[in-house]
Amino acid sequence: MQTAQTLEQYKAELRDSLDNEFLRKTLDNFAVAYRTGRENAFKGIDLPGLIAEIAAAKDDSVARLDELYAEFKKNAEAIGIHVHMARTALEANEIIARIAEENNCKTIVKSKSMTAEETLLNHHLEDKGLHVTETDLGEWIIQLRHEGPSHMVMPAIHLSRYQVADLFSQVTKKDQDSDIQKLVKVARRELRVKYAEADMGISGGNFAIADSATIGLVTNEGNARLVTTLPRVHVALLGLDKLTPTLHDALRVLRALPRNATGQQITSYATWITGPNECGACEDNKKIMHVVFLDNGRRALAKDPDFKQVLRCVRCGACANVCPVYRMVGGHKYGHIYIGAIGLILTYFFHGREKAKHLVQNCINCQSCKAICPAGIDLPRLIKEIHARIQNEEGHPMQGQLLGMMMKNRKLFHGLLRAANWAQRPFVGKGQTGGRFIRHLPMVFAKDQDFRALPAVAETPFRDLWEKGLKQEINPKPGQHASMKVALFSGCVHDFVYPEQFVAAAKAMAGKNAQIDYPMQQSCCGLPLQMMGELPAARDVALQNLLAMDPAEYDYIVTSCASCASHLKHNYPKLLEDRPDLAFKATQFAEKVIDFSSFVHDVLKVAPKTGAGKKVTYHAPCHLCRGLDVREAPRALISASGNEYVPCAEEEVCCGFGGTYGMKFAEISNTLLQKKLDNIVASGASVIVTDCPGCVMQIRGGMEKRQGQKVEVKHIAELLG
Repeated sequence: MQTAQTLEQYKAELRDSLDNEFLRKTLDNFAVAYRTGRENAFKGIDLPGLIAEIAAAKDDSVARLDELYAEFKKNAEAIGIHVHMARTALEANEIIARIAEENNCKTIVKSKSMTAEETLLNHHLEDKGLHVTETDLGEWIIQLRHEGPSHMVMPAIHLSRYQVADLFSQVTKKDQDSDIQKLVKVARRELRVKYAEADMGISGGNFAIADSATIGLVTNEGNARLVTTLPRVHVALLGLDKLTPTLHDALRVLRALPRNATGQQITSYATWITGPNECGACEDNKKIMHVVFLDNGRRALAKDPDFKQVLRCVRCGACANVCPVYRMVGGHKYGHIYIGAIGLILTYFFHGREKAKHLVQNCINCQSCKAICPAGIDLPRLIKEIHARIQNEEGHPMQGQLLGMMMKNRKLFHGLLRAANWAQRPFVGKGQTGGRFIRHLPMVFAKDQDFRALPAVAETPFRDLWEKGLKQEINPKPGQHASMKVALFSGCVHDFVYPEQFVAAAKAMAGKNAQIDYPMQQSCCGLPLQMMGELPAARDVALQNLLAMDPAEYDYIVTSCASCASHLKHNYPKLLEDRPDLAFKATQFAEKVIDFSSFVHDVLKVAPKTGAGKKVTYHAPCHLCRGLDVREAPRALISASGNEYVPCAEEEVCCGFGGTYGMKFAEISNTLLQKKLDNIVASGASVIVTDCPGCVMQIRGGMEKRQGQKVEVKHIAELLG
């Protein structure tokens, strides 16, 4: 549970997790194994089609929550189920405590329920003098340790078997072996008696099927069946978002849920409960069954045009499985109650701004969660929206406001970059891996940033090179035919830091019957502003760029920055949706954006053989492989260049750059970078190429700091130019 009062306290807690080698190794191993397991589990399934079907069906259910609740209640009461609606977490807890009191229940067994975690049900019932025992193995372990879950599906993933053995030894007052099977037997032996003695069983529910009043439970341990069948009273606590019209809708989600959660085709147990079952301990031989639905903001959320999509969540936990930040720090530092990307969002709505305000800043925007979500939730964008909302409510930090003021004014922004070239000169030196670096960064800027060498601002920006002759050099000569017209979008890093990379990109397009233009009024894409929650300034910058290049005049808008390309393509229409007069232009602009590798490989169909037979490996930028779903083009270009493409482990895992993220969460950025560098060196390549200048900055800067391990770091355009 996240309780840090300040961002600095939160960062200190993150450092503790980064120092936990067991946690890091465990989450690393799981992340790698999960990827393969999930891929195998979904073989033969049209996954994009399934995701679209789930999203559409869940949206339909979310739009009819009250209607589905009324239908469920009517059908449930007809078969003897008592149905309750709790507006808040406290109401839900009080309803369940009252049910216990009315039925003289003293002992309770529980199966795993994130909704019960959301309401802090155990604490409430224990305060009432009731004895509650969790029966899911992981949940029981963390209950004994007085901890919250560190993963929605695997709540004790942060613990070793040795820690569990020590814990079980304390509980049983007998030394226990650390063999996992023996530990499971200990748990089974200790818990069996709890089932037999319990008066009440409390479960969650993956589905509440309205047309039959059926509760669906998806589990692996069988404890939920014991919880829902042995005690004489059964209470199911579910969020309203678990309502679904029919069994068919539930089975559709079930095709994705276990596959996405743990890479299983199906879980060990799928339990469907339609009404009270037989119970010899009750007077009428029927179990007493209650279903408590929790609102806790879900109805209001269902009416939010943008955020209602978070109610599609099926609680698979996969957004944590693939998150590089979760992999570094674990769930206790990457969530409050709900873990992972969805947790960063739900914390704001279910537990409030204070609990969410530090967590939402710890998103590196790598798009992994969006790519893995079985319900198609745009998690990274919504996290940034939450960040912006919190800043709107509490006030924007000074650095964000200053950045916004500077970047909204293109002339001021570019003027400061030109001035920085002069100001930095006493501190600039040539690096061992190529390029110019800042050698003696003032301490105010160097704090936590010495894990990588930072590049110097270029002496001559790309826009000046363009005007001084590059434009004439690469364009068709008078009288020559041009079959397409292309606008170049450089982004500020290629314009002012690495202009030589964009020159190489422009030259790679030369002589291919393309009329190439570089609109001079363009500015930064605005992604750094979005990352800092400065959405009004990000909108202003988006508008500047839209007005700088009329998309109707061009066949393609080409950029060699993957982050820019993804932002221009996916976020501009959203940022400018409050300008209906520009809706067509924003969409037209987005549709014409294409990344450099795809343009060269797929449109120009160029295969420059410039290589010298070097071993070249690749780093896939997050915004290229997941943001734009581009994977084949850059690798094909490497192979076609006359070099040998050498695969690198975890090519699609984030390098830790994340724009302003690396400045705010330097230690996580550094840990991700070191792992990336280790994988690059282990590949045996002498050159690493990538499609994003931000990734070049991170990887080249990190490699520059390494002693005795010098792999050349290039933009892919430089390999072809």
